[in-house]
Amino acid sequence: MGKMGDKLDLDFVVSTGDNFYNSGLKGVNDPLFLQSFSNIYTAKSLRKQWYSVLGNHDYRGNALAQLSPLLRKIDRRWFCQRSFILNAGVAEFFFIDTTPFMRKYFNNSNRHYDWRGVLPRQKYLKTLLKDLEEELRKSTARWKIAVGHHAIRSIGHHGDSPELVKHLVPVLKANNVDMYINGHDHCLQHISSTDSPLLYLTSGAGSKAWRGDVKETHFDVKFFYDGQGFMSVQMTENDTNFAFYNVFGEKIHHWKVTKSTMHPSI
Repeated sequence: MGKMGDKLDLDFVVSTGDNFYNSGLKGVNDPLFLQSFSNIYTAKSLRKQWYSVLGNHDYRGNALAQLSPLLRKIDRRWFCQRSFILNAGVAEFFFIDTTPFMRKYFNNSNRHYDWRGVLPRQKYLKTLLKDLEEELRKSTARWKIAVGHHAIRSIGHHGDSPELVKHLVPVLKANNVDMYINGHDHCLQHISSTDSPLLYLTSGAGSKAWRGDVKETHFDVKFFYDGQGFMSVQMTENDTNFAFYNVFGEKIHHWKVTKSTMHPSI
């Protein structure tokens, strides 16, 4: 990542959640923050701002710790909120807290989840969707990118997320979002919609991988890789180039999207 970051002269880094395995952070002083973040991403090119969302494993620990500004005093690169917007000039990134959408986590009595600030769940989700739709509608960005932890469409181990298909997809499509980037499934994949220009991109291969199970789908799967790796996105006014890399920094898939072949910006 460091080598590719230097080559691409990156502006910032996005983390798609499950930032700290296996059960998030215990608190703001948890040594795991240094062990799994600060002491790992040491390359000069990666010493840029990081923008992160929470994953389901992060909710198993002290979720509020990852949102705390105290972590930014330990490492100024760190920025994590539940849902937020990043204005990157030619594009706006809409970070979405997807874990509370998943009903199964609320029905699981065997595991602890830190739902402080989320309950009552239905009210939280209603507000989240209302705010997201409002901000997407207001956006005049040339490109709109949504980022969440859970996959909407996936042929990996976890597969599709029915709750996100039901609640999130209509909002993304109605507001001309260009792509949805997620983690959760430990793989790299590129899936195209059959009924809209919306692209589904999974970059969840930062650590544990090689699960070996692939699901069938009627969606247009452009690329799937079961091993470790990462992705890059380069954007201009008219073009977006994204690529997937393996752990050696070798480009294993790339794709170019131009606005002339996609829906117009509103």
